[in-house]
Order: sequence, then C-alpha cells, then structure tokens
Amino acid sequence: MSTELAFNGGSAVRTTPWPGRGLIGPEEKAAVDAYLDAVIDGPGFISYGGVEEEAYCQEFCEQMGGGYADGVNSGTTALYVALRALDLPAFSEVIVSAVTDPGGMMPIPLLNLIPMVADCAPGLYNSGPQQVEDLITPRTSAIVVAHIGGEPADMPGIMAVARRHGLPVVEDCAQAHGAKLGGQVVGTFGEVAAFSTMWGKHHSTGGQGGLVYTRNEELYWRARRAADRGKPFNLEAAAGNRIATLNFNLTELAAVVGRAQLRKLPGIVARRREVVARLREATADLASVAWPDALDGVEPSWWWLRGRVRVERITCDKATFCAALAAEGLPISPDYRAALPHHMEWFVQRRVFGDSGYPWASPEYQGDRDRQFLCPNAEETMDTTFNLHLHEGWEEQEVADAAQILRKVEGAYGV
Repeated sequence: MSTELAFNGGSAVRTTPWPGRGLIGPEEKAAVDAYLDAVIDGPGFISYGGVEEEAYCQEFCEQMGGGYADGVNSGTTALYVALRALDLPAFSEVIVSAVTDPGGMMPIPLLNLIPMVADCAPGLYNSGPQQVEDLITPRTSAIVVAHIGGEPADMPGIMAVARRHGLPVVEDCAQAHGAKLGGQVVGTFGEVAAFSTMWGKHHSTGGQGGLVYTRNEELYWRARRAADRGKPFNLEAAAGNRIATLNFNLTELAAVVGRAQLRKLPGIVARRREVVARLREATADLASVAWPDALDGVEPSWWWLRGRVRVERITCDKATFCAALAAEGLPISPDYRAALPHHMEWFVQRRVFGDSGYPWASPEYQGDRDRQFLCPNAEETMDTTFNLHLHEGWEEQEVADAAQILRKVEGAYGV
C-alpha cells in the first residue's frame, strides 16, 4: 500500500462505496402490503389513531420495560408535545443541552418558554449535572437533556439535581434508541421522553415520525391531547377540544413500518456495539485518535462514533487531519457545529415570532433577555472531535479499512 496520502495525490485506501444500512427490507414490504390489502378490502383509506398505532406504541413500551407512548409525526413534534404536556408556566426558563438538533431546542421558545443553554461536560457532547445546575434559577421550570450520538448523558447525576430543585426532566432520545445506563434504558429516567423515528434513526417509521414516552399515565393523556388539537381524551363528560394545539398524529401506515422496525431494533443496537468494539480493538495502538471511554454500566447505541483528535500527538491541525481521513475514504463529519442551535440566526436574533423578540421580549420575563451562552466546553469539543458514520451494516472489511485509514493518516502526521 502506498504511504502517500490521497490528500496529497496518493491512492485512497477505500475507493468502493461504504455499505448502506438496508434498513427497509422484505419485512417492512410484507407488512405494508398486508396493511394496504386490508385497506383496499375495507375502508379504502389510510387513517391515524387506529389499531396499528396502538400496537406499535404498546410494542415500543414493552421494549422500554412498560409505560405509555403516543406516536407523532416527528421528533421535533415529540419534544413539543412532551413539553406541552408538562403545562409549564409561560415565560419560565427551560434548561436545554447546548449540543442538540435545532429541533431539540426550537419547541421551547415556540411554547413561550426561555431556552437556557447548558454547556457540555468537558470532552463530551452531552451536558452534565454541574452544567445543568449552574443555570437553575427561581425562574427554571424544566430541564431537557439530549443523549447525543447514542451516548447516554449522566442521568443519575442530572436527576439528583432535578429532584433537589423539584424540576421535571424531559429526555431527548432522538439519537439514542436502546441506549442504557446501569441497565436502565434511556427515556425512563425523566418524567417524559421524546424520540425521533425519521429515516436515519436506529428504528424508523418511514420518512418522518416520533414517539412521546412516559411512565406517568396522566402525563400520557395530556400528551395525547397536546398531540391532537386538544381533543378530550380520557376526560369524562368533556365537550369539545380542551386546549389549542395542532394535529401532530402519526399515520397508521407509518405505524405499520414502525412495528416491523421495532423487531429489528435490538439487533441493530447490538450490532452497532459489536462494530464499535471491533474498531476499538483494531485501533488500540493508535495515539492520534481517542474513542469514548468504555465506562462500566454505560451501553451506548451509537448513532455514530465520536472520535477525539489528540492534537498534541500530531504535526498538523485537526482540520487537516480530518480532511486527510476523508480523502482516504473514511465517512466522517469533521465537526458537529450544525448541532449548536444557540449559534444560529433564529436564536441570536430572537426570531421565533416575527420581529417581536418573544418570548424573551415579554414584560413577564424577568431574566436577562440578551444573555449569551459561551459554552467553552462545547467549543473545545467541536475543535477536537469528528463523527464517524458507522452503522450495523459494517462488516469486517469496513472495520479493517477504517483502521487502515486511521493508521495511514497517523503515519503521515503522527509525532
């Protein structure tokens, strides 16, 4: 093999395409065909809120160890509905992880709540207990914790903080289906959890979708009402819709796909863990890149693998190192700055409801309306970290090629 980097005109290690996930297969096709046959022979239309969604949610809860779930049309919607179900005071503050999808933060101001951005724990994407507690004020009404990249956040520590201050916790599990901490699956620590089931997640309901999950039955019914225009679900002698909200329903067809996907989910998560374990073993001798520590009791579900470039062990900067990895064919994102919503125009310019500046501009909000969130730990993590896009479809050749690419680039730039 040539040692000349592809970045400098040499031959790349990997020139063939990396395998696709093959997430949708004959199982989903058979389930959809059977459902459509039943539709054609029966009502002649695809509905929502029927037996397929009920079965999907029940089967999801079985994998969660019990509880209640409602299917909705996206992960962003799931977070919106979860927060709405908590019925938080308008213009109160909600602490939210700095590193998250924009959809993991936008529902907060859309509900006339003030996002307070918690820095990451040092070296991580996830916020930690100290970063959360640093932002708690008398105006705080809830905490939203994201499990980024399939790595569980420190939920025992965060829940201890939340209990000390009497605050509900919403878990954003969009990227962490099936991840566990101390044997407990993420999504079961806080009061309510939001899941995304869009096409790229561990399990999917098709193009888009989501789930709201809780172990609290009353909170479940409030989520149901929040997800379907305030319909008076489980309210006796109720007439008419009870709150103003939107129609966020999942369709029966999406639930059919979701049910087939759920059967695959445990195997998908297990296979991703196996791929990461093999890559760790194959790259254990490398000095230039560090993978997340394999901690006792932590079982990530690996939406992708976070790699930390040890800049003190290389002769180039991180950007050059990552460009060289990509040129050799490694499927990486060189940073994750797209997951810093508080840097985005809508947040910086407070553009949620036109030019009004609301909810920050409300006279009822007594906090600092112009507060900036520097988040030095998040910035340092972004400066040193890349995301490796592996998945359950990787075989031994992919692991070997990834290790060879990392070893080749370290050979060129290692100290």
